Amino acid sequence: MTSRLASLRGPSTPSSSPVKQTQSPTKSTSTQAARSTETTYHRKVRSSLQELRAACYTWDDLVCKDGLRAVRELIDARTDLVNMLALVPDGEPRSRIVGPKLLYMDERIVTIDLVISKLKKQFQKMNSIIDGMEALLVDAHKAKGWHWVYSEPMWTTWPMEKFVTEIPDILWPYRHSLELHAELLDTLRSHDVSFETSRKIANTWVEQPHLEEDSWDAKWEDLCEVEIDRWDS
Repeated sequence: MTSRLASLRGPSTPSSSPVKQTQSPTKSTSTQAARSTETTYHRKVRSSLQELRAACYTWDDLVCKDGLRAVRELIDARTDLVNMLALVPDGEPRSRIVGPKLLYMDERIVTIDLVISKLKKQFQKMNSIIDGMEALLVDAHKAKGWHWVYSEPMWTTWPMEKFVTEIPDILWPYRHSLELHAELLDTLRSHDVSFETSRKIANTWVEQPHLEEDSWDAKWEDLCEVEIDRWDS
């Protein structure tokens, strides 16, 4: 009979000494046990996913801060130019107004171009992280065997193989979003684009429709909090 079963049944005869109860493991002791069994593969999977999350958050900053600011400045400059030209009497030169404004608009387009280039770098970084995880899976299979990679939960329920094979799904929405932002910029390059069209472009730019249901926060953050020990450490 195990000590655990013995403690559940209690002593077979009355005793003046209290029965020592077996304590259930606390959350802290469970966490300590999990940490003690972590391998290099655990740590690398967690750090890789944290790097991927950081790349996705950098993406959002580029789109919703730097990119959106430049888009709005471009639209405002074009609106100001139209309003200023409307006040110029017929027959008077307009070059002194148009020249500086066009230069400012072109600078804003260059800024948006730079944002697109940075988004491409973030997307390349996402691909590199996932490639690294796939290589790590191959190495773990050689070192730990099939069962450890495909069946044994790393922390909660997901084995390593599931992390590595599921996470590439995040690339498609970010790729489509990158392509959409490049298309929006191409439309904005023309100084003849209407205000209404420009306004719609600004709204689509910040809404990122391809990421509405498939961004990191929408699909992965809550899952990682549940499945990965010390996720925010």
